[in-house]
Amino acid sequence: MADRLHIHLDAVGGLAGDMFVAALLDARPDLRPRVLADVAAVIPADCGRPTLTEGLSGGIAARRFALAGNTSSANAGRHDTHHHGARYSDLAQRIRSAQFHPGTADQAGGILLRLAETESRLHRVPVHDVHFHELADWDSLMDVVAAGSIAAALAPCTWSVSDLPRGSGLVRTQHGLLPVPAPATADLLRSFRWRDDGIGGERVTPTGAAIVAHLVNAANPPAAGALLEHVGIGAGTRELDGMPNILRALVFATEEAHLTSPGQRDEVIVLSFDVDDMTGEEIGVAADRLRAAEGVLDLSLGHRQGKKNRPMADFRLLIRPETLDAVSRQCFLETSTLGLRWRREQRLCLARSTESFDAGGESLRRKRSLQPDGSTAFKVESDDVARFDGLIRRRQMKARAEEGNTD
Repeated sequence: MADRLHIHLDAVGGLAGDMFVAALLDARPDLRPRVLADVAAVIPADCGRPTLTEGLSGGIAARRFALAGNTSSANAGRHDTHHHGARYSDLAQRIRSAQFHPGTADQAGGILLRLAETESRLHRVPVHDVHFHELADWDSLMDVVAAGSIAAALAPCTWSVSDLPRGSGLVRTQHGLLPVPAPATADLLRSFRWRDDGIGGERVTPTGAAIVAHLVNAANPPAAGALLEHVGIGAGTRELDGMPNILRALVFATEEAHLTSPGQRDEVIVLSFDVDDMTGEEIGVAADRLRAAEGVLDLSLGHRQGKKNRPMADFRLLIRPETLDAVSRQCFLETSTLGLRWRREQRLCLARSTESFDAGGESLRRKRSLQPDGSTAFKVESDDVARFDGLIRRRQMKARAEEGNTD
């Protein structure tokens, strides 16, 4: 058996970039040298040094992550208010050109892009022209890079998050007073669950929201039947009334079957719905359009009896998780359904490739897959065989392609 990590973020008091980094470095102190080295690669030495300190929040022992010597620290409870801006393109270039550990640049760049795309939508400007106020000071960029370093070091793993504290009131920003959650935070965390615990103020910052949006799929539940290995607690600087202002990271080891085949694991969404008021022609057109939609890996149709003994068409789609919103909209657009169901599943795919095979002067495409016992299997593309006349001829060409070997 093989272990894989699942990390659950428990947003007790709130969520911010520095709280995320502090919680994970508290849970996994072995990551500190890597993370601090990556931060040092992007933050000028005369701007301060990253520190991880011990303290209390609401009587609970916690860590705090900050840039020593810098007076503007991002934390849950106070929106970053800076006096200048930083262009997305400049920050992205700084990340790309830094000498990081493997994977850090991709992860940090992904978090930064999330923020840029959100600001682009909110202010109606091209992504490359976005100016950040929240990332204008070095400590906020430090949080993005540190979070990227952590994510890269722990990959591959899955992430989940608790319901997020909504807060209330207004927050002062470079754009004036804005409602809580800040517009960027709300835009980043669409489809995530929120809660109202009666405590106002800003509880989730845009940087914290971008990290969670980058790492967590909103549909991910906490790990079930897993072994809790590490617990880490990161604190913000604000003191909350009646509760600690902390983010708790729970690091689980989930047990997965280990196969001897060179299989590739990933996660997919199974999206399904039923319709009982579409004609056969309409169902066929809708299925073709949905099957061709970006992110749809497969689509199958089933038939069942529904209420009042009506015949129903049962749509079942296998889609990539990041395309759930777009494919859902397409389902509502192309069919008469009023509701969708989905669940997240893991899958294991055999390593495979597509190649051409010369079957007596006829070129046929076929898939080559490596089996668990080390043998190789072939499957011809049915569209290529369909061009031959007669069932016997098609079967002969199929057998020739699948039994032939190019090795």
